This record gives sequence, structure tokens and C-alpha cells, in this order.
Amino acid sequence: MTSTPSPGTRALEQISFDEWPPALRTLFDGTLIETKGGFTASLLAVDDGGRVRTSLLSLGELFAPDPRTLCFALWPASRAVRAISSTGRATLTFVFDEAFFQVQLEARRVPLDHAPLACFVATIETGELQRVGYARLTGGIGFELEDGETVMARWRAQVEMLKRAASAAA
Repeated sequence: MTSTPSPGTRALEQISFDEWPPALRTLFDGTLIETKGGFTASLLAVDDGGRVRTSLLSLGELFAPDPRTLCFALWPASRAVRAISSTGRATLTFVFDEAFFQVQLEARRVPLDHAPLACFVATIETGELQRVGYARLTGGIGFELEDGETVMARWRAQVEMLKRAASAAA
């Protein structure tokens, strides 16, 4: 990780990485879906026509099997699936630990039998966090669950599916 703080008391902290920092690896290891249920990440992909396609993902659709990899699941008929399948690229953005994260990913779809979602396994090309000294980011896009137990059961099953995708891609 490299840091480039700007001079002055209201410094912009920028840190680049090509591996998940330990706290993010823990966030994406599938164990915090009950306690971080409102976490949301935005996955962006550019289609062949140059349009940005966005999918909002919870921890139930994200899994990091190792420090350089992220598996994610999307609805199979989504425009983002078509865009990522075509270009092999996606960008994940989110707020965590009072910082804004943007992670450039190289992704490929991993077919799984009987999987209700499209599974992708991605490698971090580059990541960056940004934080300023004069303001704390307290959240990005957040949500509350209507039927928490049902959703948590589905998320646990989805993370298990992503673990299978990670194994199938290895």
C-alpha cells in the first residue's frame, strides 16, 4: 500500500493497494453478514456502447477467498452481467472505515450448475482509498432489511455459492 497525503491540515489521504487490507478481507470473508447487514457496495461496469451499468451489492453477494480476489454474484439477466462478461472489467466502490474505496477489477464469469445467480471471480488490478482530515465518511448507500432471517439465510447460501465459484476458478 502506498500513501500520498497532501500538505496542510486538511490533508487528503490516498492509499493505493493491490491486495485487500486485513480489515477489508475480514469484511468480505462471509462472516459479518449478520453484523454488517446494511453495508452496500456499488459495482460499475461499462457496456460495449459506453453506458455505465450499476449494481448494488451487499455482503451476501461478495466474498474474498484470498488477498487479491473478489467473488461476486449478480442477477443473471442484468445489464451488468452482460457488460462484465463482454469486457472482463468492473469497478467496486464503497465506504468503509471513514474512507471512500474504489477498486478496479478484472473479472470472469464462472459457470456453476444450479446457481440462481451469475458468479464472477475477479482479481484486484488496483485499489485506492481516499480520506480527508476535515470530514468523516459515515456511510455510503445503506439499507434496512424487511425480512432479516430470510435474507440472512439467502445471503449465507449465496456466500457458499461464491466459495464454490472461487474453488471452481482455481
